Amino acid sequence: MKKIVLALALSLVPAPALAFPVTVDSCGKPLTFDAAPRRAVIQDLNMSEMAFALGLQSSMVGVTGITGWYKVDDTFKSKLGAIPELASKEPTLENLVAADPDFFFAGWYYGMKPGGDVTPDTLAPYGIKTLVLTESCVHLDKTRPPASMDLLYGDMAKLGKIFGKEQQAEALISGWKAELAEIGKKIGGNGQTRVFLYDSGEDKPFTAGKFAMPTALIHEASGMNIMSDMETSWGTTSWETVATRNPQFLILLDYQDGAGYKKLLDFLHAHPVMKETDAVKNNRFVALRYAELTPGPANIEAIAKIAKALHPEAF
Repeated sequence: MKKIVLALALSLVPAPALAFPVTVDSCGKPLTFDAAPRRAVIQDLNMSEMAFALGLQSSMVGVTGITGWYKVDDTFKSKLGAIPELASKEPTLENLVAADPDFFFAGWYYGMKPGGDVTPDTLAPYGIKTLVLTESCVHLDKTRPPASMDLLYGDMAKLGKIFGKEQQAEALISGWKAELAEIGKKIGGNGQTRVFLYDSGEDKPFTAGKFAMPTALIHEASGMNIMSDMETSWGTTSWETVATRNPQFLILLDYQDGAGYKKLLDFLHAHPVMKETDAVKNNRFVALRYAELTPGPANIEAIAKIAKALHPEAF
């Protein structure tokens, strides 16, 4: 009886009012919301998964930049539900304005280009506020710190604040930190394994540099990105540079969900200088999806996969 009375009493306590207005940082500029967005559009797989993690589907009127680039699994389709894809690759200003959104979550070279058709400045006159993915801010500000897990944690906290779901965001972040702490206990702090990420490209490899999320993931898995001195997020280098640094382990970006990485591996085995590297000779690699290597909830599982492949004896 006491439990019933207590439950009834608690049900009569008014829910605390959401603390609006709120202001978050978006690439160094303040972005203020007087209320949670009600008509959001989210760009790309990784940012959509961030929105799904907070259960924002009821506040979304569209996604962009997904099926034109990637295959999606049934889990993603289920979470997306009836939310339409407004553009399969980069959205146009017309695509977005037609959906009458009040919020756009995207990044530089994640659906937007500096000086392009779709930017925070071009969207603002239509009442669309844009949160810019923090990892991408380096394209406008070269003084930013190297990639770390704060790229994920910070953007999730911002989304939570913007949509009045701060507690949910904090719980997610705390859970992720706990998972990574457990991985860290198993593998220790030896970060000397030389790792190279191969995204694409034959004449020159496209890879992750100092400011790209994989540098943080590799570090968390107790490895070292051999291209972490590249003063960019994602960019190209030369095969000679990679081979000289002699990677011991590879991360292959798999755009085709289980099949794409094989072409990359076959290419490396046939390449005149890469076939002599330790990683290729010993066939040491892990294949990861795009969403696992760009900021998003899948980063945590990606770190676990890298750690297990680098340190199988610890698991």
